[in-house]
Amino acid sequence: MALDRRSFLLGTGLTALGLVGCAKKATPESSGATGGTTTAASIPADENPRSCRPSDSLQALKDGNARFAAAWEKKDSANTPQERAQVMSNLWLDNCFLPASVISEGQAPWATVLTCADSRLAPEWIFDAAPSDLFVIRSAGNTAFDDAIASMEFGVLALKTPLIMVMGHSACGAVKAAQGDELPTPLLTELVKPIRAAIQPGQDLETATKANASYAAKQLTARSEVIKDAVDNGKLQIVVGYFDIGSGKVTMV
Repeated sequence: MALDRRSFLLGTGLTALGLVGCAKKATPESSGATGGTTTAASIPADENPRSCRPSDSLQALKDGNARFAAAWEKKDSANTPQERAQVMSNLWLDNCFLPASVISEGQAPWATVLTCADSRLAPEWIFDAAPSDLFVIRSAGNTAFDDAIASMEFGVLALKTPLIMVMGHSACGAVKAAQGDELPTPLLTELVKPIRAAIQPGQDLETATKANASYAAKQLTARSEVIKDAVDNGKLQIVVGYFDIGSGKVTMV
C-alpha cells in the first residue's frame, strides 16, 4: 500500500498499515470455563491498554529498578540456583498486569528503552516491568541507527509513549570493540562507526559507554523532526541511563 508522508504523520497511514493499537476496552466473550479463564464480567470496565500507565514514567522506571537491584543483590547470598531463582521470583508481585484479552486489542507502553543487545540486559527485569509496559529497541552498542529512530517515531506518533531512555551498561563489548582497531567483518566495522564518533581516545570503558549513550540520545532529536517536535512540545522526555551489571542499579547520566 502506497502512503504519502502527510497521511503517515496524521496517523491515517499507521492505521491503514495496522500499526496503531486499538485503545477501546476489550470485551472478551465468556467461555463459561472456570479455573483462571478471564471473562468479560471479570474485567473492570475501565481496563484498556492505557490503564496501567503511571503518572510519572521516569519515577516508575527508577522505582522498578530499585526493586530489581535489591533482589539482584540478595540473590548473591543464596547458595544454589534454586535459591537464587526463588529470590528473583519475588519480583513482578505488585505490577499492573492486564488480561491478554485487553492487550491483544492494542498496546500503550509508558516508556521506550533503547539499549544494548547484550544478553545480561533485559529491560523488563531491570525495571521490574510487566509485559506491555516497555517499548524496547536493542542493538549492540545501543546506537541511534535508522531503524531504531524509525521505531521510536512510531512510538511517539502511534503509541504516544512519553519517555525514552537510552541505556548503556557496564562491560559493553561493542564500546570496547570501538575503542580497538580492526574488527573481523565489514558489518561489525559499520556497527561501531557511530560509537567511534561518540567517544574520545584514552577514555576508560565506563566513561566511553556513557558518552556513547549520551551521543545516541542527542541523535534522536537531531535526526528526527517527529521526536524533536514531541520534546519541544513537552510530550516526550529523553533521558540517559547506565546499568551496572554487578549492582543491578541504573544511574542517570
